[in-house]
Amino acid sequence: MDGPADIELFAQMCYLRHFEERTDTLYRQGLIHGPVHLGLGQEAIAAGVASVLRPDDYSIGTYRGHAHALARGAPADAVLAELLGRDGGICAGKGGSMHITSTEHGYYGSYAIIGAHLPIAVGLAWAAVIRHSGQVTACFFGDGTTNIGAFHEAVNLAAVWRLPVVFVCENNWYMEYTPIHDVIPVKLPAADRAAAYGLEPIVVDGNDVAAVREVAGRAVAAARAGNGPSLIEAHTYRHKGHSAADSAAYRPADEVARWKERDPLLITRAALIAAGADADKLDEIEARSKAELAELARQVQQRPPADPAGAWTDVWSDGSWQWRN
Repeated sequence: MDGPADIELFAQMCYLRHFEERTDTLYRQGLIHGPVHLGLGQEAIAAGVASVLRPDDYSIGTYRGHAHALARGAPADAVLAELLGRDGGICAGKGGSMHITSTEHGYYGSYAIIGAHLPIAVGLAWAAVIRHSGQVTACFFGDGTTNIGAFHEAVNLAAVWRLPVVFVCENNWYMEYTPIHDVIPVKLPAADRAAAYGLEPIVVDGNDVAAVREVAGRAVAAARAGNGPSLIEAHTYRHKGHSAADSAAYRPADEVARWKERDPLLITRAALIAAGADADKLDEIEARSKAELAELARQVQQRPPADPAGAWTDVWSDGSWQWRN
């Protein structure tokens, strides 16, 4: 890796990392309520895929979606305000951590129901075909989703209709608290099932942002050219538990240590230095993003709480709440 684009990806991953770390701190201070699912350790997938999408392309993901929204350009202060229930939240305080959405930035939502968003991704892709817009949909999901019926239905229909959607399985090896290998008869939950839909099995190191960008770039280009969907399995590992409330004591310590040696930031940093980047400059980038997030959190905490009256708005597409027949 070398060049300004790679430095930018490193900087973005640092920002995503420190956003999640700050979120974890705020949660443990009792300032964020409700479930919170962190993407610590999985930043390369969000940054790498987003880097090959057009501004008008679509992204859609799971409840572990902070990084995906931010990578598409959603403002960090609005996302943080949403988590804290403060004024100016990106969903007006009604979504919280599990439902971050920013359609103006191409991020069509984080979904709490496992697999529920895959058919929606197919719908977005079908809409792009109808409009001849050339838009591509990137759909992110975890390894456990590959055991859900909606996964198979969505991938099948996308393949039959040759839709412009790139399915990205973020395989962090755990279905909540259960190792994925304990409940599937194949080695790879997504890649080993791709052939059933006439798709190529694609596997990538999900902790190597350069590799993710390259593989995703080819898949997005193919989808945009009318060559149909792709199914990518990106291997990664979450540094924390399933949720911020989960200590992850079920994971062997040596396993966690091995994966942390493959931290996306460490991999990218080493590649940049090997290509001639200044280590001090990289240190500055990391320190700056950490300081920016600390200051952002301070500012957002000073905002007033979200207005409870907002709960009565935007229930219907016209902005109202009253029942309509």
